Amino acid sequence: MQIKTMAEYAANGEMPEVLFWVGCAGSFDQRAQKITKAFATILDKVGIKFAILGKEESCTGDPARRAGNEFIFQMMAQNNIQVLNGYGVKKIVTACPHCFNTLKNEYPELGGNYEVIHHTTLLQQLIDEGKIKMSEGGTFKGKKITYHDSCYLGRANQIYEAPRKVLEILDAELVEMKRCRSNGLCCGAGGAQMFKEEEKGTTRVNFERGKEAVATGAGIIAANCPFCMTMLSDGVKEEGKEDTVQVLDIAEIIAAGMQ
Repeated sequence: MQIKTMAEYAANGEMPEVLFWVGCAGSFDQRAQKITKAFATILDKVGIKFAILGKEESCTGDPARRAGNEFIFQMMAQNNIQVLNGYGVKKIVTACPHCFNTLKNEYPELGGNYEVIHHTTLLQQLIDEGKIKMSEGGTFKGKKITYHDSCYLGRANQIYEAPRKVLEILDAELVEMKRCRSNGLCCGAGGAQMFKEEEKGTTRVNFERGKEAVATGAGIIAANCPFCMTMLSDGVKEEGKEDTVQVLDIAEIIAAGMQ
């Protein structure tokens, strides 16, 4: 895929409409790379001029701050803000709720003020504007889908409707888990837990969540976060359902059914 960087735009004296913040998982995790490609494909198809930072992008610092290392967080944040402000970035879209929350809510106090949107919100806007059209009798028609609210999109930023509205376009049946929306259960990766061994307990959080998702009878679990993706996939495996239940990001679902 030929995707231009901010540096290339700047060299031509141009400015993209939006910066796509890929994030660590979207860049390096093999599973999450598919989400990145799917979302970039959608942006391409609808004709949005976007750029990435490429090698100039580094971690937002979210895991460092959640794990209690404020010094590293501030260092990383200030480096990123310097790069973003240097290019005069105004609008950022990201497929990771952790990056979204940090860029939107925590960078302003360090001098990084941007309009930050999560990819599910942008997808909803594009659907409302009629820019995303799904092919007739799409891939997901009549299928049962359950949606997992990630903590940083849901409880932290009150975004519950946009992802569900995006799924409504599919002509599928949306079945909710008992614990959803503001009462949703964490996948088990938040607060930097993704990068450490869990404390001892009777079960793992992601096994618990995987069980709830499988119990809905849905063939597809829709996620909006690369960390949730990893945890839910493991949860589904634990239930022995990896052959019958797919865990997909909302962007992958839309990209697969788009005209």
